[in-house]
Amino acid sequence: MTDRPTDFSSLPSYQAPRRSLFSARKFALMASVVAGLGVAVYGFSPSSGPVDIFTSTAHAQVNNEVRKVAQPVGFADIVERVKPSVISVKVNINEKVAKNDSADNNDDSPFQPGSPMERFFRRFGGPDGMPPGMRGGPRGGRGAVTGQGSGFFISPDGYAVTNNHVVDGADKVEVTTDDGKTYSAKVIGTDARTDVALIKVEGGSNFPFAKLSDGKPRIGDWVLAVGNPFGLGGTVTAGIVSASGRDIGNGPYDDFIQIDAPVNKGNSGGPAFNTEGEVMGVNTAIYSPSGGSVGIAFSIPASTVKTVIAQLKDKGSVSRGWIGVQIQPVTADIADSLGLKKAEGALVAEPQANGPAAKAGIESGDVITAVNGETVKDARELARTIGGLAPGAAVKLNVLHKGQDKVVNLTLGQLPNSLEAKADTDNGDKGGATRGTDVPKLGLTLAPANSVAGAGKDGVVVTEVDPKSAAAERGFKEGDVILEVAGKSVTNAGDVREAINAARTDNKNSVLMRIKSGGSSRFVAVPLAKG
Repeated sequence: MTDRPTDFSSLPSYQAPRRSLFSARKFALMASVVAGLGVAVYGFSPSSGPVDIFTSTAHAQVNNEVRKVAQPVGFADIVERVKPSVISVKVNINEKVAKNDSADNNDDSPFQPGSPMERFFRRFGGPDGMPPGMRGGPRGGRGAVTGQGSGFFISPDGYAVTNNHVVDGADKVEVTTDDGKTYSAKVIGTDARTDVALIKVEGGSNFPFAKLSDGKPRIGDWVLAVGNPFGLGGTVTAGIVSASGRDIGNGPYDDFIQIDAPVNKGNSGGPAFNTEGEVMGVNTAIYSPSGGSVGIAFSIPASTVKTVIAQLKDKGSVSRGWIGVQIQPVTADIADSLGLKKAEGALVAEPQANGPAAKAGIESGDVITAVNGETVKDARELARTIGGLAPGAAVKLNVLHKGQDKVVNLTLGQLPNSLEAKADTDNGDKGGATRGTDVPKLGLTLAPANSVAGAGKDGVVVTEVDPKSAAAERGFKEGDVILEVAGKSVTNAGDVREAINAARTDNKNSVLMRIKSGGSSRFVAVPLAKG
C-alpha cells in the first residue's frame, strides 16, 4: 500500500519462471509514466546549417513521405489542459501489533489477507527490500505508516480514481490538487482483482476532471503520464504504447497496457493520457531489476476502469459473472490429444458442483471456444469475458464436447468473494499399504485409489514417479490421483494401460489425463513412448 519499489531478485523465496521473459526480474507496485521523445534525423554542417542526411535517390521518396506525416512538436498544450485533473494521494495507516518477533514474519503486508496484492507482497518481499517490521517502526510495536500515490478526478463533484493498493486499509486519505490545495477524501470502494479504487474528495466542488477514453490504444501510440513520483507531484513524462494484453501474474483479469515510461514509486494510480487528452489507462506497476524505472510499466485499460468504477460508485463493490468451472489453457500437447487443429479455447478441468456450468451440462474435458459468438482465445480471455458480464445475464457458450461442437445456454451466477479449493485432509498413510503396479512407459507406479488410505474412491493413485520420465517432466508427483485417461474413467493400472494402447492405435502422440492434486483438478497431456 505504501507504493515503493520492491527488489526481490535476491530473495531466497523467489522462483524465476522457466524460460520466461520476466525471469530474474521483478515487479514493483507503482504506477507508470511514459518516456520517449520524437527525434528528427538530421546532420549538421558548420557552413550551411542543418543538412538532410537522406541524400540518396533511394531515400528521397521515403524522406518525402515521412515529412507528410504530422509530427508532434511538443506536448505542452495537452499537458496544460489535463494536468489540473491529476492529484497526489497521501494515506495513513495505523499498523497492528505484530503477532511475533520471527524473522520470517510477513504480517507487515499493507494489503488485505488473501488479496492478490497481499499474495504478491508475500512472494516478493517488503517495500524497498526492507525487512519485515521496518515500515512503521520497530517490530512488535505500533506505528503510523504513510504512503503516497497518484490519482485523477473523473467528475467535477470530486470523484477520483486511484489504485486499490494505494488506499487499501487506509485510516486517513488526503489529496493535494495541482494548485497546491489539500482536501480530505473518503474511500468509496475498492476492487483488489483489478487494483482500482474510487475515492471522493470532500470540501470542494467544480474540480477539473479527465475523461476516460472510449477507444483502444494502438501499439506505438503516444502516451503522457502525470503523477506524484517520490512525492514531487505534478510530474509529466511521455512515451509510447509498447504492448497490450499483458499478463503480469496478478490474477485472471490481467490485461495490462505496457508503456515505455520512467515510472517510480508514487506514480501508482496516476493517469496515462493519449494525445486527445483522454485517459487511456491507470498506471499500476513496473517491471524492474532494481525497483527503479527501466522503461517497462503497466497501466489498467480505461475500458476496465470504466466498468469497475461504475459499480464502485453505485454500490461500493464489484459483482462479476460466474459460470463455476476450473479452467486451464489448451496447450499444443492438449490440442493434439483432443484432436484440435489449434491450441485455442479454455479447457474445463472441473465444473463446480451445482454451479451454472454443471447445471447446463458442461463436463470435465469440454473446451469452451466462444461466448455469445465471440471466439475465446484462451482461458484468461474466458475469465475476463465472463467476469465482465453481470450476474444473472444469459450467455451462449460454444463448447467442444467429446469431439462434437454444441451450444450451451446458461444464466451467470455471481462470482464469490473467495473461491477455495478444499483438499482432502484425511491423508492417512499413503506409503505403506500398497506399492502399486508399474506402468513403465509412463514412468509411474499406480494403485487403485480405494486401496490407499485418504485417496478417495475414484481413480488410481500415483505411488511412485520415475524422476527421469515424461510424467515427472509434466509435474506428476506421489499422491496425485488419475481420474481419467483419454476421456475414460480409470480404476486400476490395467485401465490406464488399455487407454494408452487405444491412443497409440489411433496414432496419438500424447494421451490426455485428468489429475486430481489436493483439492483441484487439471488435465495433463503425457507424450506416448513409441514401440
